[in-house]
Amino acid sequence: MPFNFPILLTWLRVALIPLVVGVFYLPDSILNLFEKNLASTLIFIIAALTDWLDGFLARRWNQTSAFGAFLDPVADKLMVAGALLVLVQWNRVNAVIAFIIIGREITISALREWMAQIGASKSVAVSSLGKIKTAAQMVAIPMLLFYGELFGVIDTVLWGSLLLLVAAVLTVWSMFYYLRKAWPLIKEKAGQ
Repeated sequence: MPFNFPILLTWLRVALIPLVVGVFYLPDSILNLFEKNLASTLIFIIAALTDWLDGFLARRWNQTSAFGAFLDPVADKLMVAGALLVLVQWNRVNAVIAFIIIGREITISALREWMAQIGASKSVAVSSLGKIKTAAQMVAIPMLLFYGELFGVIDTVLWGSLLLLVAAVLTVWSMFYYLRKAWPLIKEKAGQ
């Protein structure tokens, strides 16, 4: 297993996931609800920034690796799933929307793994649609973790909910996009 600074940042993101979740389970005597919201939001944003930074540095320093390419999306999916589960528990996100997003991530991960095994991983490479979906999620989730008015003018509940709905629609759309691209190979391999 290679180890370099970009991979260290990815591991840091994995380590931050329990903190995003765990903050909400601290006693109110340690952090009140506003402080929990703020802390989880800041931790999530730091974790999301490491996602961008690890990829940037890996490419810039020519430290890309198969392990890093594997670990990075796993960390992303864990981060999103963990945050969505907390948001469902705190009644900030509808469970159906969380299920759609998490279910799509599992489905596409399985599809990518299978496509890699048959040597066709480029058929389901990340598309611009998937990147837009991820951007919508990465803005919506911290807004819903914060859950209040930002700077007295931005209703993070409204905008976070709308962006997460957009992300859910894009999630379904991108899932069908990837499945359609992979369908000829799925048909071919199923017939063998």
